[in-house]
Amino acid sequence: MSFSTLGLSQPILDAVTDAGYTSPSPIQAQAIPAVLKGRDIMAAAQTGTGKTAAFALPIIELLSTGPAAKSNQIRSLVLTPTRELAAQVHENFRAYSVNHRLRCEVVFGGVKINPQMMRLRGGADVVVATPGRLLDLYNQNAIRFDRLEILVLDEADRMLDMGFIHDIKRILKLLPPERQNLLFSATFSTEIRQLAKGLVNDPVEISVTPPNSTVKAVKQWLCPVDKKQKSPLLRDLIAQNRWDQVLVFSRTKHGANKLAKYLDESGIKAVPIHGNKSQGARTRALADFKQGKVQVLVATDIAARGLDIDQLPYVVNFDLPNVPEDYVHRIGRTGRAGATGEAVSLVCADEIKQLQDIERLIKKLIPREYVDGYEPVHELPESRSPMTPAKKPKKPKKPKTSTPTSHSTGAGSGNSRSEPRQQTGLGTPSTDRARGDKVQGGRRAGGSLEGGNLKEGPADNTARKTQRPRRRHRKPKLS
Repeated sequence: MSFSTLGLSQPILDAVTDAGYTSPSPIQAQAIPAVLKGRDIMAAAQTGTGKTAAFALPIIELLSTGPAAKSNQIRSLVLTPTRELAAQVHENFRAYSVNHRLRCEVVFGGVKINPQMMRLRGGADVVVATPGRLLDLYNQNAIRFDRLEILVLDEADRMLDMGFIHDIKRILKLLPPERQNLLFSATFSTEIRQLAKGLVNDPVEISVTPPNSTVKAVKQWLCPVDKKQKSPLLRDLIAQNRWDQVLVFSRTKHGANKLAKYLDESGIKAVPIHGNKSQGARTRALADFKQGKVQVLVATDIAARGLDIDQLPYVVNFDLPNVPEDYVHRIGRTGRAGATGEAVSLVCADEIKQLQDIERLIKKLIPREYVDGYEPVHELPESRSPMTPAKKPKKPKKPKTSTPTSHSTGAGSGNSRSEPRQQTGLGTPSTDRARGDKVQGGRRAGGSLEGGNLKEGPADNTARKTQRPRRRHRKPKLS
């Protein structure tokens, strides 16, 4: 199959050819004809499957025939979770629309808003945006949605994970009801389907890969190692194997800074990229990494969204992610567009739970390889079968509540109310308990038990008074 059979015009086909693509991927082959027919789309596609072109190419085709956008108006909107992904999608739109007179703009936070407002004054055919900055522009009357024709939610699952659900709902209320909706997500979770209920109308569902599956072209293996030895091990793996371009994932921003500094001091050019970096610093770091000026890019999960690097050979999980789905997204940065790649995970004994969650998700055990000189002191436990379901946490036991007990007056008594026993001169443990007195070691509070004779103290007199049955006063009979 070729792109010419999908209903695209010749200018777009020329742009695709210039970009180096000859045949459509499965997601493109199914999504492009449906979008051209005006249908709503719900597509499940992993990273690296060509999903950006799956909605960019037909959108350009549809917008090329309509009227141009007017002042502050936009015709199509693409929402993305991160700045890097927004910039990447914007670059693809510009590359594919090179033979059309379409205005494509990108807006996101972390940079000054005034230049973005100036660019939107003349209107735009395509706007790629992050939710927060889009709402800021709307509140300042810099953008209007009256003529919006197409809405795209790209990587909807990540937007929900990052807490953008409330911003998305606010944006949906501002959009015209008559529009075409395209939703792309790695998985169709319950939350995604709940969001889709108020978004898409009679959608075409497309799923080109099993959910949470990994690319077969990526070789996966892990190296058991102690936590303190991870940095030296990574340094040696890069130097000895001559890895020229490596994307390393760190769980925290502080960890990314620390690791990049360590590698840089060891003679390996490395830079960190995460949310605390300015947009200019993140753009420069990514550009230097793509151009080969930087050998190692240390990133967090959020900052790595949108990193589209051609022929990236190596991905290293310096820390395993807490969310197992992030592992699939991480290693999806290599092995793209049919190329091969290698994904290495450095795992310590403390990360056995994260490892088991990942192996259960991808339904396979990740092979283990030990590196000489880095054998762990704290051995990584063996993984359970990935088909074994996770154990449910035990419910906490309810606290015991003491219930008062009642004492009956005797067998065969017809009185349902308990009557207190008559005091006797001789105290026994059973009768004392029945009366509520405590006997400890032959002694009772307020008295003593010696030789079978009870010597009562003041407490017993008090108890006797409090437990004496009430006397019934009968009315005298009138003679």
